[in-house]
Amino acid sequence: MNIAKATRGYETWLAKRLTIVQADLKRKHEAMSQDVFFFLRATFYRWMQLWPKVCPDEARAPRVLAVGDLHVENFGTWRDVEGRLVWGINDFDEAYELPYTIDLVRLATSAHMAIRQSRLKIAAKDACVAILDGYREGLKTGGLPYVMGEEHVWLRHMVTGVLRDPTHFWTKLDGLTTWKGPVPKGAVRAIERLLPEPGLEYRLVHRVAGLGSLGRQRFVAIGNYRGARIAREAKALAPSACVWAAGGKSSERIEYQVILDRAVRAVDPFVRLGGRWIVRRLAPDCSRVELSSMPKERDETRLLRAMGFETANVHLGTRRAAKPILANLGKRSSDWLHESATAMVKATTEDWSEWRARIGTPRKRSAKA
Repeated sequence: MNIAKATRGYETWLAKRLTIVQADLKRKHEAMSQDVFFFLRATFYRWMQLWPKVCPDEARAPRVLAVGDLHVENFGTWRDVEGRLVWGINDFDEAYELPYTIDLVRLATSAHMAIRQSRLKIAAKDACVAILDGYREGLKTGGLPYVMGEEHVWLRHMVTGVLRDPTHFWTKLDGLTTWKGPVPKGAVRAIERLLPEPGLEYRLVHRVAGLGSLGRQRFVAIGNYRGARIAREAKALAPSACVWAAGGKSSERIEYQVILDRAVRAVDPFVRLGGRWIVRRLAPDCSRVELSSMPKERDETRLLRAMGFETANVHLGTRRAAKPILANLGKRSSDWLHESATAMVKATTEDWSEWRARIGTPRKRSAKA
């Protein structure tokens, strides 16, 4: 099956489970042509077809409730129940029970691509070593959330410099046109349950964001509360693309809330599953952090090590996972992650080249989430 056939098959499957926004899906297809890193982010369904064939040994590793669609820009900040700034993995749309290796290989593959495009300046082998070192440390220590208090000052300085300016953030949201079409009752209920008080007035807009989820409905409620602006977004969820890749022979249960609840995590109280909708607070300091928005002078080894550690925080949500994973890691060569990521870069780049040849190369766009 080639990339075009895989894309048609997955999107047909997805359309039976949620409403597709065709204009946004077209944007996704265009973004997939522009940049191999965008392509990687947008095609987890294809990854699940390629990865068992390209990395068969890794596909037989011990299983955990994994992120699935992990990459170097699937990290962000939020406020926990104490109002503290926290950094960690930002999105769990594709969460599923998978070999622990899939998150590491996909994270390392995205790092390889970022290095090739000069988004990261570290050597590819060193990036893989940093990810693995952080991951092992997380497993051995039992994990710990990245709370930006007196600890992790280096990381706080790296990410707080990119927190969106409130004026710009709210001006951009206010510039979105009020949605006049129908809104699913489930989305409305999910949003209103996460508002600070019942009966709060708001207007609904449609937001275009993300890549992997681009094409799904997103509704944002914008209102005023106690003298300042607030926003809540409801995004439509579907079963993980892992179900599609397995031929529909596995459970379609959505694991988003489960993985949040089980992980070693300072939980964002404003991220909640409501039926088939994931609702979250949108705010200047509750956002995904892109590499391009970080300071140019940064300790990338330390950053990638933290990404590996945070991956362990999530995997530790699977009971008794640490011991078998550490044993499995002990049997692997020192370069296994680099070699696996290199192979997946090659396979993904071949798909990307074929996709570009089929639909052409549109002008550049940014992939905001």
